[in-house]
Amino acid sequence: MIDIPPHNTATEHLWAGLGGDPRLIARVSYGGPAWPLAARLPVGELARGTVAVCSLAAAEQAAQHTGGAVPAVYVDDGAVATAFVSERRLLVGGRAPVSFAPLSRFWRTADGWVRTHANYPHHRAALLAALGTDEDGVASVLAGRTALEVEDTVYAAGGLAVALRTPEEWAAHPQGAAVARQPLVSRERLDDVAPRRRSGRLRVLDLTRVIAGPVATRTLALLGADVLRIDPPRLPELPDQHADTGFGKRSATLDLDSPSDRRTFGELLDRADVLVTGYRPGALERFAVDRPGLVIARLSAWGDDGPWAGRRGFDSLVQVATGIAVAEGSADAPGALPAQALDHGTGYLLAAAVLRSLTEQEDSGGTRLVRLALARTAHRLLHGLRAEADAEDTKDAEDADHAPDRWLATTDSPLGRLRYALPPVHYDGAPADWSRPPGRWGADAAAWE
Repeated sequence: MIDIPPHNTATEHLWAGLGGDPRLIARVSYGGPAWPLAARLPVGELARGTVAVCSLAAAEQAAQHTGGAVPAVYVDDGAVATAFVSERRLLVGGRAPVSFAPLSRFWRTADGWVRTHANYPHHRAALLAALGTDEDGVASVLAGRTALEVEDTVYAAGGLAVALRTPEEWAAHPQGAAVARQPLVSRERLDDVAPRRRSGRLRVLDLTRVIAGPVATRTLALLGADVLRIDPPRLPELPDQHADTGFGKRSATLDLDSPSDRRTFGELLDRADVLVTGYRPGALERFAVDRPGLVIARLSAWGDDGPWAGRRGFDSLVQVATGIAVAEGSADAPGALPAQALDHGTGYLLAAAVLRSLTEQEDSGGTRLVRLALARTAHRLLHGLRAEADAEDTKDAEDADHAPDRWLATTDSPLGRLRYALPPVHYDGAPADWSRPPGRWGADAAAWE
């Protein structure tokens, strides 16, 4: 393994945003191949920084429980890069996962480009209904419309499409301006309730979907939390996505429109320590999810303020709206980051924010609320981090899609034999792997262990 000098720029920056003690940065060291995530933007810096602060927050929590010194943190850039493409490194019974559906891609429009997202059946149906065509006719329909027209029409129909924008166009957009006004991590103390007395494992109620939120709760499960994911029974998760992010967790379904299931949900929430949500701002308010003494972590695509606050979004769409796709593209076509780095980076930041909130809460009490958004992470990638190397300097780096076996593992599971990326979060004494493989989606009881 090649030792490289520490580049603490992102780690220091992110740790300060989490309210961490700056003296603890000295506990972090780095190694591994240099910048395996090659890009024009400093995605490698974002990746290693988010994993570093998550590891440091976990180490800080461990020290609080033992009463000892904060353990040393080691960040392996190869492990980080492999974990940031975990959905591409997964094998299920020897089969490679399905990544993007055929209608989730860039399309030419009459005046530029638009990107659609149709991995879920209901989003696919909404897209085709909005365009008034079948799958074979999408290209010709889009070629005759402007990108903004497509964006507005598809959104109005409940689908997902975003027009390609430059960073400057996004900065001038009302949503871009709203995002720029917000911190990367919003941290609030909501009251002055006394510190909770916990016995046994930390209980995390997971109401997240897709990648960012599940990466955060997968990380909390690695560190020993009892993570129970709850989904609506009529909205199943994509199987390969569940296989990738379900490690260490249990999965149950509850219909919150059913009085009995809503009572069960309330009972779970009464005994939870942490609630992590990934639904649009305001979507869960009618279920009265706040409880005194909780750590509440809210994740969204576009942030809590601005005209797009209530819109759905995914990593690929946020890259397109914010100008990342232009920065990573060419004169001929838009581009993309080498990983869904907004998802993964925000996921590790979300876990770090939860861990830091738990540390502060155990010292001084209070219900804690943290809020993050993919668009905020995109803004920081575009404007708040400096690259340690450009794309030309990374040409000899190892490719994370062909990572050595030391960053991968295999296990049997109810889903079949799995090959998967090992967790990159590490400190002295930390678990090296999850205690359980993913089970079948929705197969577990809606109850704490």
